[in-house]
Amino acid sequence: MDDIGVGLIGTGFMGKCHAMAFGAVKAAFAPPIAPRLAVLCDIEPAVARRAAAEFGFARWTANWRDLVNDPAVGLVAIAAPNALHREMALAAAAAGKAIYCEKPMALMLEDAAAMAEAAAAAGVATLVGYNYVRNPAIAHARHLIAEGAIGDVAYFRGVYDEDYMADPARPYSWRCRVAEAGLGTLGDLACHLVSVAHFLVGPVAEVSADIETVIKERPDPARPGESGAVENEDIAHALLRFENGIAGTLASSRVTWGRKCRLAWEVTGSRGTLAFDQERMNELRLFVADGPAERRGFATVLSGPDHPPYGRFCPAPGHGLGFNDLKVIEVDHLLRGLAGEQALFPDFAAALAIERVIHGIVLSARRREWVAVKA
Repeated sequence: MDDIGVGLIGTGFMGKCHAMAFGAVKAAFAPPIAPRLAVLCDIEPAVARRAAAEFGFARWTANWRDLVNDPAVGLVAIAAPNALHREMALAAAAAGKAIYCEKPMALMLEDAAAMAEAAAAAGVATLVGYNYVRNPAIAHARHLIAEGAIGDVAYFRGVYDEDYMADPARPYSWRCRVAEAGLGTLGDLACHLVSVAHFLVGPVAEVSADIETVIKERPDPARPGESGAVENEDIAHALLRFENGIAGTLASSRVTWGRKCRLAWEVTGSRGTLAFDQERMNELRLFVADGPAERRGFATVLSGPDHPPYGRFCPAPGHGLGFNDLKVIEVDHLLRGLAGEQALFPDFAAALAIERVIHGIVLSARRREWVAVKA
């Protein structure tokens, strides 16, 4: 096929991010399948109408089921609240549509498993929006690991901290309720870290973990003078053991003041170390134990055209890509996957493996023991 009709559900932060990526991908990559912006959905008709005009969609609707069943739609992009992912994905699979779903995959592990099973049974292509793994700097890190630049990998250490829930005065909201948000920092932040760990090192096999809700109550705007109990975790820590025997650690917090997007990791090998921080997303740091000891040190590799697909956006190194550019790269990957040129990662099966890790962390913390995360 030359093109595919896109039905996008959601017009918020990630919905707009999807729309921008679908609009830019042709100019940046000239993918084998062109996205055609067919239908946009938002529960508020006025919002849907306005956003369709702004985003460039041909039509709009306030009923997501109408979008899923529209014959003009071949790809359903789900950027709706977490609690709706399962129902929407199951409907899309039943309609035979390809599915592009934002993370986290679902509220509960059984929801994610049902989504993966339905997509596999229907034979539809799937991709989950872990766009951080599309960073050219991380692709270069994977290449360096594969070619043995740091020797035999021995250890992965990762942290993802933000401060959007650090203020105790921040009001009680859907993010605090399991029925609407699912997990806390694990479902919002740490799942991204697990996606990077799987991409660079391999699948996690077992975890030993601890979680904590630091701010246990927040002021409830629906009940002035009263507070609501926070039902999910603010911080999480885990020891990891990968299937290939490599050791690792993971830490995540949504209440760490000063951290805006600290998705940071290190991969240590027998001859060196790779280090990265998303807050400096165009820099990869590399230490190799070569030469005289007094001359050794970390080298900073600035992203540039030598690190594909950076050159699709800018011909000059060091000028830098941004968050939305990663989504454009992800959409190109999606379209090439639909064309059979690339194996989609993470599809629903691979994203389910990520869900098993973060939900395994919760189970381990409750049991106070090591927990296997394989199906």
